[in-house]
Amino acid sequence: MSLKFPGFMKKRRTRINRPEPGSSPGVIQVAEDSSKPSISVIAYGPDSISEIAVESVQDLAGMKGRYPVLWVNVDGLGDAGTLYEIGEIFGLHPLALEDVVHVPQRPKVEEYDDHLFIVTRMVKSSTDAVTEQMGIFVGKDYVITFQQFPGDCLDPVRERLRKQKGRVRQSGSDYLAYVILDAVVDFYFPVLEYYGERLEEIEIEVLEKAVKETPAGIHSIRHDLLSLRKALWPMRELLNSLMRDETSLIREHTRIYLRDCHDHVLQLVDLVENYREMNSAVMDLYLSSVSNRMNEVMKVLTMIATIFIPLGFIAGLYGMNFNPAASPLNMPELNWYFGYPFALGMMLIVTVGLIIFFRRKGWLSR
Repeated sequence: MSLKFPGFMKKRRTRINRPEPGSSPGVIQVAEDSSKPSISVIAYGPDSISEIAVESVQDLAGMKGRYPVLWVNVDGLGDAGTLYEIGEIFGLHPLALEDVVHVPQRPKVEEYDDHLFIVTRMVKSSTDAVTEQMGIFVGKDYVITFQQFPGDCLDPVRERLRKQKGRVRQSGSDYLAYVILDAVVDFYFPVLEYYGERLEEIEIEVLEKAVKETPAGIHSIRHDLLSLRKALWPMRELLNSLMRDETSLIREHTRIYLRDCHDHVLQLVDLVENYREMNSAVMDLYLSSVSNRMNEVMKVLTMIATIFIPLGFIAGLYGMNFNPAASPLNMPELNWYFGYPFALGMMLIVTVGLIIFFRRKGWLSR
């Protein structure tokens, strides 16, 4: 059995966009490689839902306040002007908008006069630990989500809105914010299941026969689990703040659901810690396996050397060639008719005797 580790040798680095030292607070400085914003809107109430294509940011001004709940999703953070306009239309705090583009931010929640600002991190692939920052603004009748790149894990939320599943259509913006956070949190489960399966496969390979890519795979999983831990650990505090803090934007019945989401995060944190311990155990198992194989090789070489030591002694003794004519004590065996077969037989007897001795000691068996 041989496992491959595609892409495990690649070093993945999170794109960092920080404000210049000494710059004014609340100034939006977008990264050069950021994609242009794409805006989509879902406006809904208990009896109706509309998905609106936004041609201009100013279209949002006419939508504000017209619907029970307005969900504005912005994919891409590459235009500061667009972000400023959205902030002016909905009265978003400049410091919060600054944190939207300055990534990565630690998951957190901040309360302003008439809205909440939430930062979380989501995964978009069930087989990769690369996370993306999402900024969520929650107002009385709107939710605005800012994503770094197009594509997300929120399609199930959109389907629930379209098909009127659950109570999301009958609830307010705070419940929509909970549903979004819950979808982000739940999408971590298949990612961790994937890494759990990878660890089991690597463990089996280590027990059978490790390949040269095995240490790189173990180290890569360790790095990915650490990234997931950094994303999930602060989310406990985020959800705890939403449950505990007194704010009129989060209603009491929504706090109950946030408690369930908080419980899911605790489960994820436990899984991450368990897999990190398992990863360390697999690395120890690999090092022990390598050490055992090295010991096996050294044992074989030692036995071979041990067998040849007496053979070399016999051959060296007979190779001294002392003249027996000079003294009767000088190797009379050199003149024997069967002297050479006698030497070979002695070597064979010693070799067989040592092999029998090693086998009885159990040194020749696994």
